[in-house]
Amino acid sequence: MDTMSEEPVMNIVGELVALGPLRRDLLPIYQRWMNDFAVVRTLGTPPIPMTMEREEGWFERAAKAEEIFPFTIYERATGRPIGNTSLMGLDWRSRTAEFGILIGEAEGRGRGYGTEVARLILDYAFTALGLHSVFLRVHEYNLAGRRAYEKAGYREFGRRRQSQRMGGKFWDTIYMDCLASGFTSPVLAAVFAPDAPR
Repeated sequence: MDTMSEEPVMNIVGELVALGPLRRDLLPIYQRWMNDFAVVRTLGTPPIPMTMEREEGWFERAAKAEEIFPFTIYERATGRPIGNTSLMGLDWRSRTAEFGILIGEAEGRGRGYGTEVARLILDYAFTALGLHSVFLRVHEYNLAGRRAYEKAGYREFGRRRQSQRMGGKFWDTIYMDCLASGFTSPVLAAVFAPDAPR
């Protein structure tokens, strides 16, 4: 059976995008995204050729890790995978985590998808997991990312000065966070609610 033709599992469904679990059959697509240097330039990691073996290793670690909650991002209109997102470094005692996102398909950028993904992940973090604070790191030169995160509810709380090199210049890494107390659930409050009396 062709798994690519099957309807993907979607855990969280927004207006523009939906989030579902990582899929082994999507490894060639995940690998293609990681080999597109235009995609990885905002991640802050060295642009290195991604072998299938390395991608499989990432998948195995991410699929089994208890402190990482990864998702595949799907475009709602077409159902096609367009990126990955995750909550990382979950600290259950302090109820905190770090947000990460990668929009791998060029056509998926500049359409509001990143903003909605950021909101859906915050909804998952606060409403489903009961976290208190989610933070992210974004490089100063990533203007589109910064706008998307601000629209989703993130606010800057600090900087690491001149910590990322891009285009022959050193740029700040900006730290942003969002607190549960300042967030309104767009989707999951209707799911994670007590049953109404009958």
